[in-house]
Amino acid sequence: MKPIITSIAFILCTSFLFSQNITAKLISKESKKPVQYANIKTGQYSGAISNEEGFFTIRSRDKTKTIEISCMGFKNKTLSIQEIKALGFVIKLDEAINQLSEVLITNKNPNAISILEKVRSKISENYDNNLNKYQIFHRNTDRVDFKSLTFEIDKASHVSFKGIDEANTALIKMSEDIKTSDMVHFKDFKGTLYNLNPDSSKIAVSKATKLFDYKNNFSIEDIQKKSQSIILKYLDTTKTYKLKTGLFKIEDSLSLKDDQFKELEKKEYDIPYLNTESRALLQKAQFYDTSFLDNVINPKLYEYIFEESTLNNGELTYIIRFIPRKSKSKYAGKLYVSEDTYAITRVDYSYYKGRHGEKLNLKLILGVKFIANVSEGMLLFEKNSRGKYHPKYLKQTVGAYFYVNRSLKFIENSRAKNKTNFDFKIEGTNRNKEELLFTSNEKITIDGFKAIQQDEIVPYTLLSTFKNTIWDDEDILEPLLEMKRFGGAE
Repeated sequence: MKPIITSIAFILCTSFLFSQNITAKLISKESKKPVQYANIKTGQYSGAISNEEGFFTIRSRDKTKTIEISCMGFKNKTLSIQEIKALGFVIKLDEAINQLSEVLITNKNPNAISILEKVRSKISENYDNNLNKYQIFHRNTDRVDFKSLTFEIDKASHVSFKGIDEANTALIKMSEDIKTSDMVHFKDFKGTLYNLNPDSSKIAVSKATKLFDYKNNFSIEDIQKKSQSIILKYLDTTKTYKLKTGLFKIEDSLSLKDDQFKELEKKEYDIPYLNTESRALLQKAQFYDTSFLDNVINPKLYEYIFEESTLNNGELTYIIRFIPRKSKSKYAGKLYVSEDTYAITRVDYSYYKGRHGEKLNLKLILGVKFIANVSEGMLLFEKNSRGKYHPKYLKQTVGAYFYVNRSLKFIENSRAKNKTNFDFKIEGTNRNKEELLFTSNEKITIDGFKAIQQDEIVPYTLLSTFKNTIWDDEDILEPLLEMKRFGGAE
């Protein structure tokens, strides 16, 4: 515990001493736990949000202002920058229990069904899906945990036994290196998302980074590249090969030269993909036929239980738990509903016990098994100057179990048709966390949307260690300690 506390103190102090920005941490005064996803306002419609560990950063342009902190279940707090410094950059928030008792005037619990009926009746009044321009910051965290990872050349008609042993020794070492490495990398970008409707959007990316340590980290692409590079040492690289796996011929003329991997080394992101990825997450926070939110508030699909009331920014908020009513309904979670407007201001969700996404089990036939067993997230909304609720912060984590046990056969395209049999087994889990922060929103016209030209690619800055100056004075999600320590950085 002591090293962690020391590290936190070091991060808070160095952010003040060596940067124009100020980082602070929110904790509950009662429980001492971090206060997550608090809204830190530096202006009427500007500011930051605390991350999962309670940290937030105030940019240098905001340092002369006071800030207002509001969070579900806590009393609002207004502080100047000097007061934050005097507190040692650790801010304690009071729970709003006493304040809540003053607001509640009845002992009768509200009816969950009645509340949801009012929510549905006010959707068009509270939300606006179409023709919006959002300033966004997007972070994607990918990680893989290998339970089993084995590679072996079991037969090579034109390679000596010594060569096979040397190759297998190298493959074993590579497997151990991968299993003990930190299989995580981070992709960030900042830009503008133009949303015509739930099915159509465009994106302009102003800046992008990738945090990835090639010395101590591996991607799935790297595993393929490294294993094939080992095999290359013992094959004739002037030849091409037929590659077969089980009963399937993957490619008629596969070149094993390193040239084929150059595409992986381009330091650029595909903008249409970033657009699709961002729009898919935004769709989770929109109301339209058969959308995620539309299904969650459908009483034919889900049951609702009123849990309690709390305060959010001084306003009474109902907390309603939902669970599946039918087998095809997959999620459980909580809805936070404003008593004043009957808008849903927050949603927490995850797969209900025993439910899952896609599943494929051909383990005995083809040596393949896959099950999407993790899907969870949070949707956080904020009311804008026009009285409409728009996303403030969206997060989703998806994950799966995977198993592949196959044999590959390299067949040389020559008269000799030399063959190399290569067995591999991979088993593990992967997790992908996607976060989307909305720093502003405004209306656009159809003509304005049509005039936007979306680029095809955007270059990114490749980082092997975290640098707290990379985003300068821009509004972003405050990185978690894991990201700040990445690559040995503090």
